[in-house]
Amino acid sequence: MARNRPYIHTFGCRLNIWESEVMREQAEQAGLGNVNIVNSCAVTSEAEKQSRQMVRRLKKEHPDTPVIVTGCAVQIAPERWADMPEADFILGNHDKLQQQSWDRLSEDRLAPAHITDIMQIEQTASHMVDAFDNHTRAFVQVQQGCDHRCTFCIIPFGRGASRSVPIAQVIMQAKKLVSGGVKEIVLTGVDITSWGADLDGRPRLGQLVLALLDEVPELPRLRLSSIDPAEPDHYLMEALSSHARLMPHLHLSVQHGDDLILKRMKRRHLRRDILRFCDEVRRRRADTVFGADMICGFPTETGAAHQASLDLIDEAGITYLHVFGYSPREGTPAASMPQLEQPVIKARVAELRQLGADRLAQHLASRQHSVDMMLVESDNKGHLSSFELAELDTGRYAAGELVAVEIETAREDRLVVRPLRPNSQTDSSVRPLAG
Repeated sequence: MARNRPYIHTFGCRLNIWESEVMREQAEQAGLGNVNIVNSCAVTSEAEKQSRQMVRRLKKEHPDTPVIVTGCAVQIAPERWADMPEADFILGNHDKLQQQSWDRLSEDRLAPAHITDIMQIEQTASHMVDAFDNHTRAFVQVQQGCDHRCTFCIIPFGRGASRSVPIAQVIMQAKKLVSGGVKEIVLTGVDITSWGADLDGRPRLGQLVLALLDEVPELPRLRLSSIDPAEPDHYLMEALSSHARLMPHLHLSVQHGDDLILKRMKRRHLRRDILRFCDEVRRRRADTVFGADMICGFPTETGAAHQASLDLIDEAGITYLHVFGYSPREGTPAASMPQLEQPVIKARVAELRQLGADRLAQHLASRQHSVDMMLVESDNKGHLSSFELAELDTGRYAAGELVAVEIETAREDRLVVRPLRPNSQTDSSVRPLAG
């Protein structure tokens, strides 16, 4: 029997999650029900491979259901996807967020391949999303595209130039989500640290954060997605100092701990900038917990350079690691540099991930017997303020509730917590701590 809702398979970043919700609403408005939509990722060759495998699987399992493929992988190399017999339609990154694309598809007036040149797009539309399927936190796009050209990255060619969503539109979206019951909002984009550079007056990301917290006081929790430590922002530091509702968790686009590798990556920061940034944030907000994206096995990486990455994690006090093994992306400068052997890359990835596991275990152990707020997500599990995964040991709470908890013990990758007001029923009187 045909489904009455489009089914979306999302790969990659938080921005893709937000865009999938926009597509879901637009496809539903166009009357499209029994369709599969694959929102692809191109950040690594493995991510693109997984997207292609999903397309083939969907067509094999549901041969009569149209498969629509979009996302960065499609935008960057549309001809590869147009040649896939399993892909009925392909849409570019700009086109997938246009209502007319879904209307025309519903009316059988859309060409099998519809790809707008992303480099010609000068503005980012602010799409109003009502809710997020299967997510108790909401992602709000504040920025799109990237003006930088890291030598390992293909994403700017899938997203175009950096474009910012004006403050007023972000605030309007946040108010709409909060009025619908959302307790936590995550500001997301391709390079949110560059937010505002194309707007009048060139405002900074921290000014957006301060305005959002001031104008939407009913929002309990605000988070930031990955930020670039190359651009210190005193407004953001002020927000961390003065607003407890800005969660004490920052995920940094670090990538490496060796200065020569960072230069060959064409990053805009050096090792000392990471250390300085983390020190300044902790001076403003001592309980801040850091995460970082790290790449192992970048071309020309020596054993000493890899050790510099390991050392940086300890020196900067980074807790959450998102580790990638380098893989060459066609069309990037790094792909033509001298490559490392795969066994070397694999061993270095394993070493960095083990360090990350050890750092996380130490952090979780240090949190025992403290008090925090937990956002319940599903099955009595959720996240604390600093993004620790937590599990309630008693009571039953609905997804989306904020519950005051005491941390009892650490267990592998999570914390076991108990509600401060144990109850077999949802206790709607529990509210987030003031601040």
